Amino acid sequence: MAEHDAERGYLLDNRQSQAGVRFGALAELFDPVTFRHVDRLGIGPGMRCWEIGAGGPSVPLGLAERVGPTGTVLATDIDVSWMRHIAGGVIEVQTHDVTADPPPPGGFDLVHARLVLVHLADRAEALRTMVRALRPGGRLLLEDADPALQPLLCPDESGPEQRLANRLRSGFRTLMAARGADLAYGRTLPRVLREAGLADVQADAHFPITSPACAVLEEATVRQIRQRLVEQGLATDEEIDRHLANVAAGRLDLATAPMISAWGRRP
Repeated sequence: MAEHDAERGYLLDNRQSQAGVRFGALAELFDPVTFRHVDRLGIGPGMRCWEIGAGGPSVPLGLAERVGPTGTVLATDIDVSWMRHIAGGVIEVQTHDVTADPPPPGGFDLVHARLVLVHLADRAEALRTMVRALRPGGRLLLEDADPALQPLLCPDESGPEQRLANRLRSGFRTLMAARGADLAYGRTLPRVLREAGLADVQADAHFPITSPACAVLEEATVRQIRQRLVEQGLATDEEIDRHLANVAAGRLDLATAPMISAWGRRP
């Protein structure tokens, strides 16, 4: 999701050059999980899917493979800069704000959002829009982080390098919370899906650690928020340079926040 406002918008602006690197790392870390759930839900030829806050192209492309030439994939975001090149065939790319715009017409067999709701101030309205977009029998698959459940970048805090990494991660969470992110939202997904009237609600969680993609994601994220960390007094330039060198050296066992996936069916 793109940032509208310099102080209150999404912290990880799609317009920054590091966004593409982040999208690639997130795809490596989480696409296998996402598509395991998509396949379990029976998404296949001829179906209509809505990918919300897609950011990068990997999930729309994977959905397009599954629905085939008779299906449809609508990929939306506030900023579609990184998706324009995939538009065509079964994939349609649109600018859309899920907290303010009405759902696209026609109804969907699958509505999916990954690492989107946690960042939105009006999560409840976004969820209502998603549920309204489902056809009877359609599935909603939500996947969101829960940084409060596992707040550390280095769970094995064995030395000064790991302590520095965890302090910078704490600074990142401070910046997110100041912009309205709910750092404990992921764990609520099963409940909010039930409260939205969905049936057959289930959930699980995924917790990457010591993947090369974790290092790629960390470097891109720190570079993207570096100026704000310094401006807010959360880190110095010297500390950030030292941390980036530690990440590049490969001596840190880096983790992500758990991503909780929850899904349910519209009766």
